[in-house]
Amino acid sequence: MLMGNGNRGRGILLLLGFLACFEAAFGGEDGAVNLWPMPKSVSHGSRTLSLSKDFKLTTQGSKYPDDSSLLKEAFKRMVDVVQVNHIVDGRVPNSMVLAGLNVAISSADDVLKFGVNESYKLHVPALGSLIYANIEAKTVYGALHALETFSQLCHFNFDKRIVELYAAPWSIFDKPRFPFRGLLIDTSRHYLPLPVIKVVIDSMAYSKLNVLHWHIVDEQSFPLEIPSYPRLWSGSYSYSERYTVADALEIVQYAQRRGINVLAEIDVPGHARSWGVGYPALWPSTECNQPLDVSNEFTFKVIDGILSDFSKIFKFKFVHLGGDEVNTSCWSNTPHVKEWLNKHGMNESEAYKYFVLRAQKIAISHGYEVVNWEETFNNFGRQLNPETVVHNWLGGGVAKKVVAAGLRCIVSNQDKWYLDHLDATWEGFYMNEPLIGITEPEEQKRVLGGEVCMWGEHIDASDIEQTIWPRAAAAAERLWTPLEKLANDPTQVTGRLARFRCLLNQRGIAAAPLAGLGRAVPIEPGSCLKQ
Repeated sequence: MLMGNGNRGRGILLLLGFLACFEAAFGGEDGAVNLWPMPKSVSHGSRTLSLSKDFKLTTQGSKYPDDSSLLKEAFKRMVDVVQVNHIVDGRVPNSMVLAGLNVAISSADDVLKFGVNESYKLHVPALGSLIYANIEAKTVYGALHALETFSQLCHFNFDKRIVELYAAPWSIFDKPRFPFRGLLIDTSRHYLPLPVIKVVIDSMAYSKLNVLHWHIVDEQSFPLEIPSYPRLWSGSYSYSERYTVADALEIVQYAQRRGINVLAEIDVPGHARSWGVGYPALWPSTECNQPLDVSNEFTFKVIDGILSDFSKIFKFKFVHLGGDEVNTSCWSNTPHVKEWLNKHGMNESEAYKYFVLRAQKIAISHGYEVVNWEETFNNFGRQLNPETVVHNWLGGGVAKKVVAAGLRCIVSNQDKWYLDHLDATWEGFYMNEPLIGITEPEEQKRVLGGEVCMWGEHIDASDIEQTIWPRAAAAAERLWTPLEKLANDPTQVTGRLARFRCLLNQRGIAAAPLAGLGRAVPIEPGSCLKQ
């Protein structure tokens, strides 16, 4: 066996828990609600509809012109995943046929702004001579979520060789609990080819995550082309492990068409050794090559150039400036930097604050609001720009302090939501509550949401999907579904999450089994649903 005794025991317990809830999850009146994440409001019946082979998209009553074909493309993708790559060549019956889907969107705008209305209503009737399902949404992005939900209602019937929709009529109203539902990928520790990043984006849309946090560069590698300072990507691992500006634009546009914003990160002043490969002046010295040289005006000109170039690519309102794990001893140990500190009456800590605040001002000058890792708040508190979003990662209790100080927060506490921690279980991901200890409504609003983090030290194209999924889906439901509809015991959702994991597999996403730790393998032969 590939599993140790402890993991095998946990797998057996998970299997027993799955079998205990199998009937509730897959049979009976409640069994039809196999949606992930669970919508805000759901009701359904017991009739089965057959999808027409000529299943159509109509837009009667819609104000959205779809000039860019965003909706048409999403509809086609939905039909493709519903068919699960099977050949639909059976005979559709003459009655109880779902002819198509009418989508009515009340806004003509398809700019993907932060906080865009993502709500939708989905109604699937069960009676009529010509049955159409109906989606109503304020924006096209709410309609995209509705299409994903609709896809999960459909199943391929192997006996009839047609697609069917069970348990009609359906009436669903849905909207997200938090506006920020993120996943971090790290292309600095290992390069991720563009097709791999696109698969990650596709899989995010399936679970209604809406922010791809792109940790682009770090001390090990600088893979992105920066036209203002073209030698920066000399710090890439190799000539071929790079992203052009056109590549980055392609990722941003690909994500946008799936309702996902891209949050770009450059981490300053620490984690920046790779910057100096092309521009050694950014290092305090060749022996002491990070953090970036706070005493050199060239450092801030480069940051300004990067963020200027970013503003042409990354249109999300936020940019991430890092600020974590800064060891400032290098500055005091480098003579010319030490001289600068003395001249300006600063110690190392004050220079760290100077750097963070100056970088924030540069980002703001380019139209961004700034996200910083929590060390900046732990060190400087309210001295940060009042529009700063503090990104928690070190542990619990930080979000409560941040919002009490009047700042906004994103939750990613590493003990629960770090995907590279293979011993972090899906149950822990599901039960991690961003608002724990925060009771005041105004303070709760300052928690924008949360993010699961796929750090790349031991992740590359070969294993990223099964390390992300299905644990990220457990967090996705926590961030989407209303608190009162979340399970108090994760075993209550085991069957439904197992089904969603199998759905990901069917769609070509290499999601790992539930029964095991992160990136686990199946413990024995058997159905996908029981792993």
